[in-house]
Amino acid sequence: MENVHLAVEEDDLYSGYNDYNLTLDSEELENNAGFQQAVRTSHGRRPPMTAKFPGTAIGARPLATSFGSRMASSLGRPLTGAVQDGAARPMTAVRAAGYTSSMSRGSNFDPLGQSRGPAPPLEAKNEDTPEEKIKILEKKVNDLIEESCMAHSAGASQLALEKAKEAGRKERALARQREQAGNTEQICLDLTYSVLLNLANQYANNEMFPEALNSYQVIVRNKMFSNAGRLKVNMANIYFKQKNYPKAIKFYRMALDQISNAHKEVRIKIMQNIGVVFVRMGQYSDAITSFEHIMSESPNIRTGFNLILCYFAVGDRERMKKAFQKLISVPLGVDDEDKYLPSTDDSSANMVVEAIKNDKLHQMERDLKLLAEKYIMTAAKLIAPAIETSFATGFDWCVDMVKSSQYVELANDLEINKAITYLRQRDFNQAVETLKTFEKKDSRVKSAAATNLSFLYFLEKDYEQADRYADLAMNADRYNPAALINKGNTVFVKNDQEKAAEFYKEALRNDSCCTEALYNLGLAYKRQNRLEEALDCFLKLHAILRNSAQVMYQLASLYELLEDPQQAIDWLMKVISVTPTDPHLLAKLGELHDGEGDKSQAFQYYYESFRYFPSNIDVIEWLGAYYIETQFCEKAIQYFERATLIQPSQVKWQLVVASCYRRSGNYQKALETYKDIHRKFPENVECLRFLVRLCTDMGLQEVQDYATRLKKVEKMREIREQRVKSGREGSARGRRDGREGSAGSADSGHSSSSTRGERLSARMRSLPGSDEPYETSSPKELDASYVDPLGPQAERPKTGAKKRVEDDDFADEELGDDLLPE
Repeated sequence: MENVHLAVEEDDLYSGYNDYNLTLDSEELENNAGFQQAVRTSHGRRPPMTAKFPGTAIGARPLATSFGSRMASSLGRPLTGAVQDGAARPMTAVRAAGYTSSMSRGSNFDPLGQSRGPAPPLEAKNEDTPEEKIKILEKKVNDLIEESCMAHSAGASQLALEKAKEAGRKERALARQREQAGNTEQICLDLTYSVLLNLANQYANNEMFPEALNSYQVIVRNKMFSNAGRLKVNMANIYFKQKNYPKAIKFYRMALDQISNAHKEVRIKIMQNIGVVFVRMGQYSDAITSFEHIMSESPNIRTGFNLILCYFAVGDRERMKKAFQKLISVPLGVDDEDKYLPSTDDSSANMVVEAIKNDKLHQMERDLKLLAEKYIMTAAKLIAPAIETSFATGFDWCVDMVKSSQYVELANDLEINKAITYLRQRDFNQAVETLKTFEKKDSRVKSAAATNLSFLYFLEKDYEQADRYADLAMNADRYNPAALINKGNTVFVKNDQEKAAEFYKEALRNDSCCTEALYNLGLAYKRQNRLEEALDCFLKLHAILRNSAQVMYQLASLYELLEDPQQAIDWLMKVISVTPTDPHLLAKLGELHDGEGDKSQAFQYYYESFRYFPSNIDVIEWLGAYYIETQFCEKAIQYFERATLIQPSQVKWQLVVASCYRRSGNYQKALETYKDIHRKFPENVECLRFLVRLCTDMGLQEVQDYATRLKKVEKMREIREQRVKSGREGSARGRRDGREGSAGSADSGHSSSSTRGERLSARMRSLPGSDEPYETSSPKELDASYVDPLGPQAERPKTGAKKRVEDDDFADEELGDDLLPE
């Protein structure tokens, strides 16, 4: 109670409650003139000028509000800009450029300091000092190494080697300068290592393997270079290229010992190289050991495929199956393709997808996936006939395994390859049945199967079925160029070249690099006699397929049709450079040179054609006629005797042989030949006439017998002709008119080929009678009195070898469908 004080009545308990600082009154700020002026202008933001008395910087200009009392420190601390002890102090801690405290004392405004004059020049670097010389030389060495690497990346291996050698010389000069300057402790080992390694690599790139090995040995034996033992991998690679496989394995294993287990990927790659070397050596069991270790530690597609090859080489069926299952289960680490599909809602996400769908990473992923599919398809085709009793059962097992893996889309391709295998085995029915099972599959597979079926029926000349399946393939996938080509081919054989050309053009619009469509389009234009357009097509194709013999031959054929034989000869010479032993091309060159009047060159090509293909009757006829024309009848005999063997039923060749014996003066041999011809062809009038004449002049007793036979044969022929004449007498005029009309409208090429065979027959029919002389003292008299079957050059039939690809015969290889997948 002592501490309790009672309130006095005079004391106000609530006094001072309503007292407050006006500074805190925010409701009256709108009516405060000083505050409003500070808000509207920079009045409140300007720093105060330097005051003459401390602590009175704001006191000299009292504000209309209570903010003035807050600006001054309660401790009496002077504000910024105040003057203490008479010394001027800057307003801030950082002096502004060009502004000083003495501005107001008459100094000029010079923010850039131009009144001080120009800056003194930089001191020139003294390059005569040893340190500067060493630095310059070291920079030159580094530049040479970089230039060498850039030259190699550009494909200039020789220039890269020269730069590497020069870098080596500069580096040795640098080491000598350091020794002379006494700076041996500053020798840069990294630079020396770079120079030697680059030189060794460039030697290896230029296939100078001994020099490369010596350079690598210099690095490996130098203990000052850390981790130099890894370069034994490079040395092993060189031994592998030299096919020194035992030494390659030795160095691979030495490099493997130098690499710690921390570098797992490098060790795996070296072990893979060891396995490949064992495969080259035929030691499949050792290779299997290496590949199995890799597949257990870090499986990859390439090693899995190599393991299957080794199991196939040793014939282990069960392990082949297990290895195939491991192969299709190897993770690729590739993202799903769905992430590259644009979404319809998010525009920013679509922009990102558009940017990354064709970048380097996506291309690498696609290449990796294509490589994996290639290995799986190849492995399946390899082991399918080996893992089961029949290849069909083996294919079925592979298809089942693939369907249960991440490569489900490859199952249909394997089925198509199964059909292709049936084709290779000449089992067309099974191939067709297998392909027909795809008619109800998805559009891509359905189109591929229908395309192959169309091609098969086309080869079997079942054009109706070929056309049906070509339509089916087009309906399933209108952008399939192979389907369009097949459709064009079926129209082509119906002689509707214009419509076929439209399908070929559509195939080219879908795939501008489709060489088959371009080739067939050229053929279609050629059939329509649109030679300039056909020439344009084949010239474009030649720019794509530089060494295609078919394309160059078509160009030669077109120039021949355009009556430019010199260009045709030039293109045929290019074809000969690709296929130098083609007898038909050589004969065609001989024909063109013969047409140009160059007989010696024509004989050279015809003779080469006969040497490669001695059964071409046109070439044989030309060579025999050439020797008769040059008065070497003995040499012509061997060619016509070969023609007799080729066409034994043609009497004209045997008559020409007998004529050659007679013209060469061997009458006894000629008589024997005529007698042999008479035994084979007893009703041949020309042979009997020559027998009568020869026997008469040689005084033989058989002359009467042959004369009797001749009269009998002539009488029989007259009777036969009278019977034929009496039967045709009524309609002879009409047929003759029809023949004349057809002859006038026939193609020039057909008429020339038909007259070629008629000329020799005409000469055979123009043989002299039995009472005409045939012996003279000079060849000139002989030609004047006796028309030989192969008389002077002016009467000799102009023959030529057939073309490699006949334009009138629609050949499948001309169309170049390329429909069966490889």
